[in-house]
Order: sequence, then C-alpha cells, then structure tokens
Amino acid sequence: MTDTGFIRVKIENISLSNLGFIVFLKKDGDENVLPICIGAMEAHSIAASYNNQDFPRPLTHDLFKNVLLTFDCEVVKIHVTELVDGTFYARVFLKNEKEELDIDSRPSDAIALALRFQAPIFVHEDVLKVASVNMNQAKEKPELPQDPVQILKDNLQKAVAEERYEDAAKIRDELQLKTDKN
Repeated sequence: MTDTGFIRVKIENISLSNLGFIVFLKKDGDENVLPICIGAMEAHSIAASYNNQDFPRPLTHDLFKNVLLTFDCEVVKIHVTELVDGTFYARVFLKNEKEELDIDSRPSDAIALALRFQAPIFVHEDVLKVASVNMNQAKEKPELPQDPVQILKDNLQKAVAEERYEDAAKIRDELQLKTDKN
C-alpha cells in the first residue's frame, strides 16, 4: 500500500483520563492531535518503548519483535487507516527478503511495534480531519508520557501520605499484579 493520503505523525503524549489511557498522535507543526483510547497493557508497552525502558523479561510486543527478527522480518511502517463507529483500524507493514506483508492490527499494537522497530507512523488524512482535536482549545492538555506502573506508584505514595490505607492496599495489590506480569 502506498502512503498516498497518509500523513506522518509522532507520539505527542500518553495520558490517563476518565476514559482510560489515551495515546495522542500529532503531525509536526500542527496544533491538532489525534487521541486514540488504548488498553492499560498497551499503554504500558508503548510508554516503556517510548521511554527506552528495559525489563528483565520481554513484554509481549518485545517478544513479537524477537519472533519477527528471528524470521528476518521487520516492521517498516504502520498506517492508522480508518475510524468506523468510534473504532480505529490500523495496518502493520512487514518486510523480509522475499516479500512485503500487510497485516490487520489494532492501532495500539501497531504503535507499540512501530516504536520497537523505529518505523514511521502514518494516519490517513480523513481520519485526522474527523477525529483530531485542537490542543489550544482543549480544556486540559495531556500529561507527559508516563508509564502506567509509575502512575500507580505515584498514586500509592499519595494515598499513604494522605493516610488512606485501604486505598493504598488496593493500589499496592494492583501494582503487584502489573509488575508480576513483567
């Protein structure tokens, strides 16, 4: 697939909102961002790669990268192709010595892989027109990219400082579950 109609973007921020985690994609020199809601595990994976965090064991996207490299295959780019009924769709473009492949993907997984392969991220111009928001008009600007585990650690520290020990215990347990998975 060609890049006609697609605009190159980069990750502007990853944020936690009342809707869950959101990755913000932005074209260079533009005030508008494209917010895409993603799951907690994907946010963790994207933030880890974005912040060059290493783990003693590979995360799922690191494992997938290792499998692709074992087969002499690499991610060359991703496309966020469309938005249908509030759901974004994406494609991952792979290449090896013999062929080029085009694989259906969730945008969050595609972004996590693109970061690991340092591959460009493209969004179709129609998607940007329909779903982008202007940051200068937004009530709240997103936070700087932050690891979901770090968010839990910060919340735990705040709960202890405020002597909300029941909340702290729940946060501790959730933090333990997330760190055990890594």
